[in-house]
Amino acid sequence: MNIIEVESELYTADEIDAAIRTIISEFDRKWGGCTLNEIYYAGDIKNAAYQDVRQQGTPADEVIVLLSSFDVDSSGGDGSFNPDSTYDNWMWILTRTAGGTWKHIDHGY
Repeated sequence: MNIIEVESELYTADEIDAAIRTIISEFDRKWGGCTLNEIYYAGDIKNAAYQDVRQQGTPADEVIVLLSSFDVDSSGGDGSFNPDSTYDNWMWILTRTAGGTWKHIDHGY
């Protein structure tokens, strides 16, 4: 799996890495039949477009958006993916309160 470094004026490399590690850990535990190929911070501009997420559901101080690519085996993962396919530009949205840990709240296209 490839982690692509993307510079940010909003987040430090450690903050981005913590968000990425959150998704990798969850992916490994819950996304059977899928293989994560690459993951990276979506960038400050794309991230800015999702700041309204902080007001939905559980209020949060910060939002970070990651993008990834993953392969799905012949099982179709959990059955909701196309078997033997690759999903590119799959988005992960995470939130946190100031100084807290990142929490995965949404994903998809």
